[in-house]
Amino acid sequence: MEKFKTALDINGKSCRIYSLKLLNDEYAGIEKIPFSIRVLIENIIRKFDGKVVSEDHIRQIVRWKKRYDKPVEIPFYPSRVIMQDFTGVPGVVDLAAMRDAANELGIDPKKVNPLVPVDLIIDHSIQIDFFGTEDAYRKNLELEYKRNGERYQLLKWAQHAFDNMRVFPPGAGIIHQVNLEYIARVVMLEEKDGEVLAYPDTVVGTDSHTTMINGLGVLGWGVGGIEAEAVMLGQPYYMKIPEVVGVRLVGELPEGVTTTDLVLTITQKLRDYGVVEKFVEFFGEGVKKLSLPDRATISNMAPEYGATAGYFPIDEETVRFLRLTGREDTADLVEAYAKENMLFYYGNEKIDYTDIIEIDLSKIEPSLAGPSRPQDRISLKDMKKSFIDLLNCNYGRDIDIKGITAFEDEAGKDMEVGQCRIHKGKKVAKIDIDGEQVVIGDGSVVIASITSCTNTSNPSVLIAAGLLAKKVVEKGLTVKPFVKTSFAPGSRVVEEYLKKADLLPYLEALRFHIVGYGCTTCIGNSGPLHPQIEKAVKDNDLIVAAVLSGNRNFEARIHPDVKANYLASPPLVVAYAVAGRTDIDLTTEPIGKDPNGEPVYLKDIWPSQKEIKQIMEKVLDPHMFKEKYSNILEGDQFWKELKAPTGETFNWDPKSTYIRKPPYFEGFTVDLVSPSDIKNARVLELLGDSVTTDHISPAGKIPPDYPAGKYLIEHGVKPEDFNSYGARRGNHEVMVRGTFANVRIKNKLVAPKEGGYTLKFPEKKEMFVYDAAVEYQKEGVPLIVLGGKEYGTGSSRDWAAKGTKLLGVKAVIVKSFERIHRSNLVGMGVLPLVFREGEGWEELGLDGSEIYDITGVQDIYPGKELTVRAKKENGKVIEFKVISRLDTVVDVEYFKNGGILPMVLRKIIKEK
Repeated sequence: MEKFKTALDINGKSCRIYSLKLLNDEYAGIEKIPFSIRVLIENIIRKFDGKVVSEDHIRQIVRWKKRYDKPVEIPFYPSRVIMQDFTGVPGVVDLAAMRDAANELGIDPKKVNPLVPVDLIIDHSIQIDFFGTEDAYRKNLELEYKRNGERYQLLKWAQHAFDNMRVFPPGAGIIHQVNLEYIARVVMLEEKDGEVLAYPDTVVGTDSHTTMINGLGVLGWGVGGIEAEAVMLGQPYYMKIPEVVGVRLVGELPEGVTTTDLVLTITQKLRDYGVVEKFVEFFGEGVKKLSLPDRATISNMAPEYGATAGYFPIDEETVRFLRLTGREDTADLVEAYAKENMLFYYGNEKIDYTDIIEIDLSKIEPSLAGPSRPQDRISLKDMKKSFIDLLNCNYGRDIDIKGITAFEDEAGKDMEVGQCRIHKGKKVAKIDIDGEQVVIGDGSVVIASITSCTNTSNPSVLIAAGLLAKKVVEKGLTVKPFVKTSFAPGSRVVEEYLKKADLLPYLEALRFHIVGYGCTTCIGNSGPLHPQIEKAVKDNDLIVAAVLSGNRNFEARIHPDVKANYLASPPLVVAYAVAGRTDIDLTTEPIGKDPNGEPVYLKDIWPSQKEIKQIMEKVLDPHMFKEKYSNILEGDQFWKELKAPTGETFNWDPKSTYIRKPPYFEGFTVDLVSPSDIKNARVLELLGDSVTTDHISPAGKIPPDYPAGKYLIEHGVKPEDFNSYGARRGNHEVMVRGTFANVRIKNKLVAPKEGGYTLKFPEKKEMFVYDAAVEYQKEGVPLIVLGGKEYGTGSSRDWAAKGTKLLGVKAVIVKSFERIHRSNLVGMGVLPLVFREGEGWEELGLDGSEIYDITGVQDIYPGKELTVRAKKENGKVIEFKVISRLDTVVDVEYFKNGGILPMVLRKIIKEK
């Protein structure tokens, strides 16, 4: 593809680019293709090698179609990977184990590094235990280090051990805001073969809201841990060529309306339309009226409206924001590159989208979303009525399984949702809070949190919150005593500009002190409520509320005792903290009364757009961003004082119950031993349709009587200190014991019993799945899993595949796979197989008691048909065909090597 290469001069410096203009000469019509697809086209052209990326792939992407009857997959090579600490720890553990394996083979462990840049931001572990005081942040940070010391030691070691990896210590900010303000380049420069190559910045992240960066013109989205590790190690990410829905924005936001109101409306409209697994691309005159932080807010909530990405193409606002955030050189490069390479949005393009949805910004009105789903928008004027619906259980409770599994995976926790009970009339309770008698009841706001990557990255809504707080204080109003307030900005810059604007003292006067710089309330890290409040809620079955500026409000996820959770703009969070209840119409009723008994109405104290704009222009400047990010990797005193191992390999602590060396390289040989046919296998799990990664993967609380709980007790951990599976995902011993151990999984071998049990054959002894797997391993018996349709739905949980591998499962035979889980099984060296059309284990008369042989594995190739012989106890043999779901030559390579990690290590050894 060298014929598409050309030179680009920027400020007297020359670089080379893969030109879409030259490509357009050969494949006419690129100017009508969506910008997000053009980014994929450039990627395919640049990565063409005739093997992994073929000419077929080029034809398929350049001839992009508005609709696809059947999925068409392409390999995609993102420029970089971004991780948060919860989902990132297993990747670091795996790299550390790979270094050990290299070292044992006499290879320099320093050869093992990420092959693309990786940024890991520690932002998902801070909890709001302290609030409403000047020292709340320091106290919360202290507890964070105490709770997460073992994990942080590993991450601090990684910070110095690996090339191509940066670790941002606690307190640096929220992953997506740091990405937006500092990490993202928009256009990458790379020295290769004696020349400098420029190409689009693209990213995958181990957090679903990675999509926020689409607001900056960087194509990116969230993936599972195994996919991220593959990209990190230079492997392609296989994706379906997406359909692209164009969202035309027209008009301008009216006075009194915020970007949060807009994004909640977009979420509602796109959910109703249906954009799952599609790209969404924003265009139209309204786009030019939105600031870059406004765009980032909209892109952030792509998981909530269901899209893979919510993309804003590069334009003059992208360039302006890069200059504002101190990236002047980058801004020049981005403008020149995008204009030269058909990636700059002028506003007059005629793009052929899959479909077009129009949203008129002038019709947006003040809104919230809730009480349990982000797509359930409520106009501010209808909040009082919606509260009556809540009391009558008349609200949406069916939550998208991908949303829930992603939440639990990223937050490292799981909460149970109880039944909704109809309340006849409003319940109230009198309580004593630190000597003050107060009344709380149904609808009382007990949590008001300015939080999350969605809104704390947008100066307009934060300055609006500060201005509203100022006017509230000046009117002599305050926050109700039962409201737990908190403010967790996405970056250090936020504190700086609020101080510069003299607005932080007013937020603090209303107890909105900074409690941390990280992801808090909307991942369930809201911390405990006052004991009297928690008791009153439980004793009286009260429906109390949280109002937060977040992106998720799933029932019982913000706090287990808080049923009603409303997403709102930061100024509305302040307003509801002052009002103290959600069963109020803030458009007509007073927010409170001043000391003289005069009513104060929200409309009279709501800041104008002019006020907000004037302050933004006064307080925001590039120097502020440069200063705050200049030493961001150094960390604070806690990080500097944290004792961590040093050296090229990690010093594993044998006593740790959080971080253990995984066994992926046990028995590793430099020479590849081709996989052989599977003989005399037994069925570990016999499953039905729609088994989710939630069922397979270790998730939620660890029961003390299950194998993982017993393991922890044996290692001196008390049940109250178990934490969740998510928090211990760096310890394979805990995670493998929690695989197929969900209390609701239905293994037909032990039906009607539910939970992590199986039958051990030939004894037909009922055992925990893990215990049976250990017995089979001792006997040298390989294992398989049989299932139905849509096996592995839900979010991409890496441990659903890792745990399957470590239990000794060699193959999974089902009617159909969820795409990403199939890919993850291959990445771990587990063989995915599907029954022929119209067949399944039930149709074939199988019951899981048989002994299985699978032949044809040795010379496997993509889509190969294999033979399975299942021998029953009475000697009868059922023979049937299955199709290999190794779909590409890369899949075959992964499988033959026993997974991605061994394959990459063999490559490193060969290069030596």
